[in-house]
Amino acid sequence: MERRGCAISLSSTQSTRPPRNAAVSRFDINKDERMAKLGVGVVGVGTMGRQHAQNLRCLIPEARLIAVADADAKRAEQAAAELEIEHFYGSVEALVERKDIQAVVIVTPAKFHGAAIRVCAQAGKDIFCEKPFTLTLDEADQMLDLTKKAGVRVQVGHVRRYDPPNVRAKQRIDAGEIGDPVIFKSLARDPAPPPVSYMASGVNGMFFQDSTVHEFDLGRWLMNDEIAEIHAYGGVLVFPEIAQFNDIDTALLNLKFSRGTLGAVENYMQSGYGYDIRTEIVGSKGTIMTGYLQHTAETVLTVNGAKTDVVDHFLARFKDGYLLEMRDFVQTILADKNPKVDAFDGRQAVAAAAAAERSYRENRPAAVQNRTRTA
Repeated sequence: MERRGCAISLSSTQSTRPPRNAAVSRFDINKDERMAKLGVGVVGVGTMGRQHAQNLRCLIPEARLIAVADADAKRAEQAAAELEIEHFYGSVEALVERKDIQAVVIVTPAKFHGAAIRVCAQAGKDIFCEKPFTLTLDEADQMLDLTKKAGVRVQVGHVRRYDPPNVRAKQRIDAGEIGDPVIFKSLARDPAPPPVSYMASGVNGMFFQDSTVHEFDLGRWLMNDEIAEIHAYGGVLVFPEIAQFNDIDTALLNLKFSRGTLGAVENYMQSGYGYDIRTEIVGSKGTIMTGYLQHTAETVLTVNGAKTDVVDHFLARFKDGYLLEMRDFVQTILADKNPKVDAFDGRQAVAAAAAAERSYRENRPAAVQNRTRTA
């Protein structure tokens, strides 16, 4: 079976129906399939927004993509046409007026996350917000408190937690297979810098907020602990154009967790060979390593040497993760449960990014301003 507006067959896609006791009275029910349907709107239809919208439209049967919105109304109209949905808007305010939308996926530039979260929370919509949760710690605290007071659920798009190798690693760590986690090591190398226009826009966050924030959340999750202190080293080493934006392209960070365990993170903007993401957890009884660079299992050997097909883009590397996190969000809301990666997690990652920025600017270790999770 293929949905209109979808180039991907659903025949091999598995879905999980919500529990029989799920609170679904406010959701649409498909009379033929007797399946709860969550009405969803997507705000921001750039590269990442379209990926999420495509997954919702084509690969998550429990979701019904109602509308898209973008500050560029023509882009919203184009996205709606490609997805073959009827409704598109030029603002989040217009989108949340729809009663048939119960949840909103926020994929705007990071600078506008807080404003969009506020609008959605005030409208009573559950929220999926791409990382980073916000750009500043003050705003993260405000949005954490606001969404809790409004009674809306928030999931933050830290996709590394849904990458299948990381999921299996977490399961093994929690099962005690490597003993107590002692060292977290992470390497993240982009194949090339983003366009200068991406940096010049001033709406996407600095290096630690936009990129390294992934590693901060992954470290917290795999180590099952908060990052207490960060010592960040960085510089403009390969991309001189970035200096005008007071940002960096290369960083090495030492982490200290609250229980005294340690971490090391490498973040680099220009590998030149592919999108390279690797993680290692060293435990008291063993080590787990995740990540891969080879895109397929094919290796070609000739007189000229060996050749493999490497992962060259984050959408290819985390394709499964993006689908799994969005499916989990939809099913979580339908089941009336709390998201696994919530606003508190988003806030803590922002706090780590803020500490990294402070450490780099002041050339000394910086304490992370963590909060304690409350019910």
